[in-house]
Amino acid sequence: YRLAEEGPADIRIGNVASDLGIVTGSGEVTFSLESGSDYLKIDNMTGELSTTERRIDREKLPQCQMIFDENECFLDFEVSVIGPSQSWVDLFEGRVIILDINDNTPTFPSPVLTLTVEENRPVGTLYLLPTATDRDFGRNGIERYELLQEPGGDSVFELQVADTLDGEKQPQLIVKGALDREQRDSYELSLRVRDGGDPARSSQAILRVLITDVNDNSPRFEKSVYEADLAENSSPGTPILQLRAADLDVGVNGQIEYVFGAATESVRRLLRLDETSGWLSVLHRIDREEVNQLRFTVMARDRGQPPKTDKATVVLNIRDENDNVPTIDIRKIGRIPLRDGVASVAEDVLVDTPIALVQVSDRDQGENGVVTCTVVGDVPFQLKPASEGEGEPQNKRKYFLHTSAPLDYEAVRDYNVVIVAVDSGSPSLSSNNSLLVRVGDTNDNPPVFSQAVLEVSFPENNLPGERVATVVATDADSGKNAEITYSLEASPLSSEVPGGIFSIDPDSGDVSVLAVLDREQRDTYEFQVTARDKGVPSLQGSTTVVVRVADRNDNEPRFMQDVFTFYVKENLQPNSPVGMVTVMDFDKGRNAELSLSIQPSDHDQAASIFSIENDTGTIFSTVSFDREQQTSYTFKVKAVDGGEPPRSATATVSLFVMDENDNAPTVTFPSNSSYTVLPPSSNMRTVVATVVATDADTGLNADLNYSIVGGNPFKLFEIDPASGVVSLVGKLAPKHYGLHRLVVQVNDSGQPPQSTTALLHVFVNESLSNATVVESQVARSLHTPLAQDIAGDPSYELSKQRLSIVIGVVAGIMTVILLILVVVMARYCRSKGKHGYEAGKKDHEDFFTPQQHDKAKKPKKDKKGKKGKQPLYSSIVTVEASKPNGQRYDSVNEKLSDSPGMGRYRSVNGGPGSPDLARHYKSSSPLPTVQLHPQSPTAGKKHQAVQDLPPANTFVGAGDNISIGSDHCSEYS
Repeated sequence: YRLAEEGPADIRIGNVASDLGIVTGSGEVTFSLESGSDYLKIDNMTGELSTTERRIDREKLPQCQMIFDENECFLDFEVSVIGPSQSWVDLFEGRVIILDINDNTPTFPSPVLTLTVEENRPVGTLYLLPTATDRDFGRNGIERYELLQEPGGDSVFELQVADTLDGEKQPQLIVKGALDREQRDSYELSLRVRDGGDPARSSQAILRVLITDVNDNSPRFEKSVYEADLAENSSPGTPILQLRAADLDVGVNGQIEYVFGAATESVRRLLRLDETSGWLSVLHRIDREEVNQLRFTVMARDRGQPPKTDKATVVLNIRDENDNVPTIDIRKIGRIPLRDGVASVAEDVLVDTPIALVQVSDRDQGENGVVTCTVVGDVPFQLKPASEGEGEPQNKRKYFLHTSAPLDYEAVRDYNVVIVAVDSGSPSLSSNNSLLVRVGDTNDNPPVFSQAVLEVSFPENNLPGERVATVVATDADSGKNAEITYSLEASPLSSEVPGGIFSIDPDSGDVSVLAVLDREQRDTYEFQVTARDKGVPSLQGSTTVVVRVADRNDNEPRFMQDVFTFYVKENLQPNSPVGMVTVMDFDKGRNAELSLSIQPSDHDQAASIFSIENDTGTIFSTVSFDREQQTSYTFKVKAVDGGEPPRSATATVSLFVMDENDNAPTVTFPSNSSYTVLPPSSNMRTVVATVVATDADTGLNADLNYSIVGGNPFKLFEIDPASGVVSLVGKLAPKHYGLHRLVVQVNDSGQPPQSTTALLHVFVNESLSNATVVESQVARSLHTPLAQDIAGDPSYELSKQRLSIVIGVVAGIMTVILLILVVVMARYCRSKGKHGYEAGKKDHEDFFTPQQHDKAKKPKKDKKGKKGKQPLYSSIVTVEASKPNGQRYDSVNEKLSDSPGMGRYRSVNGGPGSPDLARHYKSSSPLPTVQLHPQSPTAGKKHQAVQDLPPANTFVGAGDNISIGSDHCSEYS
């Protein structure tokens, strides 16, 4: 494109799209000006190229300072053509040639120009005048010079303009007339210069012509053009070449001095010309990259008046040295922004996307400027040439920086891409530049909780609004994509919405409880916390929160009953369980660990009698209970939990001692030594006496029944089983006169039953004329075995037996039978005498043990179908009787004194099963008694004596009623 300088802003230069043949208008293809934006701009949609507001001055452009060719002053620019979503990018280079306009006035080197002219110079002599300079060139450059003569004066000079080989116009002053220094030694003329612009610009200077002495020989250079090579960066003072000129004149007119002719300011600044010797040397270091060639003229001037000069052209070529490191310029490309060395690239860009333009250049030439460029380090980027053109200079190349792998903001957020460029010089030089690629986040990561399930322990009885826990989710994204809001939702395992009980701060994730929690009502809550980011589209993650309500000691221990009632049998072994209390605590852990204890009381010693097992609540007794001593116990049991502070509760325990049949009945009336007088004329059903007995037990164990078990062979008396009233039920006869000893047995209804035997003496007689005799008989009765009946007059029975013998003797056959009977009876009595009671020998059955009859069994019959004989005394209590001095009775026949305190009955012609009761109790009192041990075993087991009898003789046993028949083998004496 072509553009005139100094134009206003927004001047249309051309349309890049149409020139490239690209169809625009759809918006899919856009344009971007990658370089040249200081003076140029482009419409990114239409491709229209135009100027910016910055004015273009061709003469001030650095690249046009030393250019005098119209086509060599230009501005380079680059345009990138970008496809949809930057899927492709094409880069094109362009050039705008800057056209010169006449904006500069030609000027002379000085406002006063001095020219020395020798006198006597022939007409037509030419003098070179200083040339004017015009920053414009071409048509706008210097077109003509004009000499303005003095008005009214002689015209001895004329101006002539010659075209030099360089294309410049050289003003020359021509002598048109004779010059006579003595007449006039100077002339002052005006020299005007005018350019060819439209309108034309001009300026003028005073040309002062001095007429001097004749110097008719000019210096001459050895050659008109001097050319040399100079290595750049040569040190100051380095000689370059020597210019030589010769002058045939002598004297001052032959003395030559060398001066710069048409030389730029750069030449004068960089080079030094020795005026005398003509040596050209380095004044300042020359950088080839700034000046690659110096072209100027050197004038050899003599010292004549006027001096004569010669001009030689010097061409100095600056030879390149590898003194410049490659430069790396990183610029934006397309829509990816790049500012201050930072390129922002979204993490979701496709692989092989160009993100920057890299231009590598080297100001050196040749091999020194051949540059190799690469990306160092393990980064997902690589360089690709921006163009494959063969005409691209070796020291200036362009690359696209492409992505070579997917970018991940969460893995690496910033990449420091270091690009290294190395030239091919010897030694090679290198440089590097870096680009910070900042990966832009896209919302490709959901919020993540560190735990899939968060379990929290939170104490009950909280205050509403207390913080339960803080849930924290992290999002690997950033910005809005990492801003998280929290919400509560129902757990997948539970449809219950936690909104009424729990709440969550949407920003901080603080979970608070809205209600007071009670672990005893519910110990676990489960809900879901969802974290959502603010990206588009929004992503979310969730975690399950399990709130386990921690226990506080807010519940007292609770007994199942306020009062526990237990029934326990008396005589229980010590340390036996007597009951169990149940207590619970709705708390948990240590708060529910209970410690049980018996509370001490002021009015009893329950704490010392009872103990309680902590684990089971079982209550043990340390003693054996005796209901007759104490029927019930009441105490308190205390339960204390392990909380802090501890809580406690108490319950009342009522323990009732259940009766055991451990007490035998006690006969309070009559005493064994008393008697009752019964007249023979008494009618039937006459109440003889009432046996009164008591039992320390209760219930069935104290339900007594009375029976006559001995001493009633004539069935004269009968006793009421319930009341103990003894009545006369038979008619009294003479043989019934005398003392009757009724053996009365009192039984309770316990299991096994206990019994007591008492003696009721009834004296049948019309009157009591001699009480001493009766009392003597009663005393002897107390020492008579109970198996021997004492009933009426014994002599009356003996006389009846003798009458029977007499009648038997009279009757013959009865005599034989009687003899046989006597023999049999004698043998029978003899055999019983041999097998009578022996001291220390265990009887087969206890006397007072009741017979155990198995109702399911029938009595065995012998072969003749008769019932088997039952022993007369089924059981007896084996009790050792003591002598007064503590000795034992060792035989049945051992005699005692007749004193009431020591007397005893002995067996006379003792019949079968008639042991001496004197062996079964201690005789420490005049009226000894026998009493069974409370824990008497059942029938068939031996009992032991436990106590002495009081004077009111009472025989105590256990068992059924004892049937005692008369023993005709013993006499009552």
